[in-house]
Amino acid sequence: MSLPVKIIMIEDDEGHARLIERNIRRSGVNNEIVPFTNGTDAVRYLFGSDGSGADHKDQALLILLDLNLPDMSGIDILKRIKETAYIKTTPVVVLTTTDDEQEIKRCYELGCNVYVTKPVNYDNFANAIRQLGLFFSVIKVPPVKI
Repeated sequence: MSLPVKIIMIEDDEGHARLIERNIRRSGVNNEIVPFTNGTDAVRYLFGSDGSGADHKDQALLILLDLNLPDMSGIDILKRIKETAYIKTTPVVVLTTTDDEQEIKRCYELGCNVYVTKPVNYDNFANAIRQLGLFFSVIKVPPVKI
């Protein structure tokens, strides 16, 4: 039996966060959403007190990540996620206002799964979230070997 996917939303703009959640719900996705309005709290949650991310080793997560946070760069968070053994296979959807081609390329090079520029086409966004959820329901990610 697989665990339900927990959606981690890292978005500092309260209006954008509400809009994202409302459209996720409208598309029929009822998974738990854990919201963070800054990078510091999100990093603390994702990596835990020891920084290893081991708290989430048996959890299915999906991260929605804004790049422009008040206290740190979303790029730095993405890089750290993809370098951390316990959570590096976690899908990351970058949701940001930046449409700079170099930044988009860098995010994909670092391992983001989807890059979405705000304002978001919510039909396409919701479809991507549903497909990632379906992916989780049929694919068993191999356990992390440390």
